[in-house]
Amino acid sequence: LIGYGLVVGLDGSGDQTTQAPFTTQSLENMLMQFGITVPASARPQLKNAAAVMITAELPPFAKPGQTIDITVASIGNAKSIRGGELLMAPLRGADGNVYAIAQGSVVVGGVSAKGKSGSSVQVNISASGRIPNGASVERSVASSFGNGGDLMLNLNTPDFVTAARIAKAVNQVYGAGTAQAVDGGSVSVRG
Repeated sequence: LIGYGLVVGLDGSGDQTTQAPFTTQSLENMLMQFGITVPASARPQLKNAAAVMITAELPPFAKPGQTIDITVASIGNAKSIRGGELLMAPLRGADGNVYAIAQGSVVVGGVSAKGKSGSSVQVNISASGRIPNGASVERSVASSFGNGGDLMLNLNTPDFVTAARIAKAVNQVYGAGTAQAVDGGSVSVRG
């Protein structure tokens, strides 16, 4: 899943909006949804906000209401998103449908520091982070698993002898013709 969102509440480490104008545009669009109109002449400098891309993996058989972990990464020029709060953002699948809604506090594993002399140190990356259980599944993916038909068992390490032995063991328990080795890497079991 993938989505676009805003992380706010940064301590001056967000996007420089002159170089990342989409952050300002995104914030203005969000404020309009709440009935707040930003004057056209205003040029807000939002050093406490950052535009981010959000990614997540929808696990098999996920149901609405379950939560999944998400990864958040800056797409502007934010120095760090440490301590930020991701505002509600939809996560879409490859088909364009919304499958989850993300929001929450960003946990960053990296740290960076600069001294007055100009020296600096950085460990890992502080412009990306994770939000454990940061998205709520809104839609499940249709599965044909329980609709009958043959079940295909795929071997982790293809080996025809192992596939034949699996088919033989299944047939001994459930009757002849229930399973058959299709090739060295898979066994078909009748549903």
